[in-house]
Amino acid sequence: MFYVRRVPHDTISLLIPEVCQTIIDEYKDEVMKCPTTPEEWRAISDKFMESGSLYYNYKGFYSVVLMALVDADYKFIWADIGGMGSASDAQIYNASELNECVEDGSIGFPDPDPFPNDNQDVPYFFVGDDAFALLPNMMKPYSLRGMTRPERILNYRLSRARRVAENALPSWPTVSKFS
Repeated sequence: MFYVRRVPHDTISLLIPEVCQTIIDEYKDEVMKCPTTPEEWRAISDKFMESGSLYYNYKGFYSVVLMALVDADYKFIWADIGGMGSASDAQIYNASELNECVEDGSIGFPDPDPFPNDNQDVPYFFVGDDAFALLPNMMKPYSLRGMTRPERILNYRLSRARRVAENALPSWPTVSKFS
């Protein structure tokens, strides 16, 4: 940003701290109030206990959920970051802006088209896993029990599509509990 405007590095190094300090000085009393009594500190502690339990997931550790859509080139086209670990993927999706857009039709999906080499129109849809409900715009795999050959083929094709989304995220280390 600064290179476009041709501002020298040494000038930037002087301006940034000054601007940051001015912002802090202007808003600190209004926005940043440090507790001064035991009651105020307990209120903060209680809030951490409350919110902490909302982020404690069924696997036994704290987590924040990132739900995202990616295109076939592994590019993120939508993301919802900050879902509570105690909520299911379906709950997070159902409460999302993306789901609202699907339900009210403002998502902008094209009219149904046939797959290649077919003549039956198929609606556009997202691909999810077993956590999601089967909906007209959400496909998920068949249960693994007693599948027919066409169902196995569909599961294979859905898993190939899901693999793109799973590979779009780097392999981040996970922490099983806070120390």
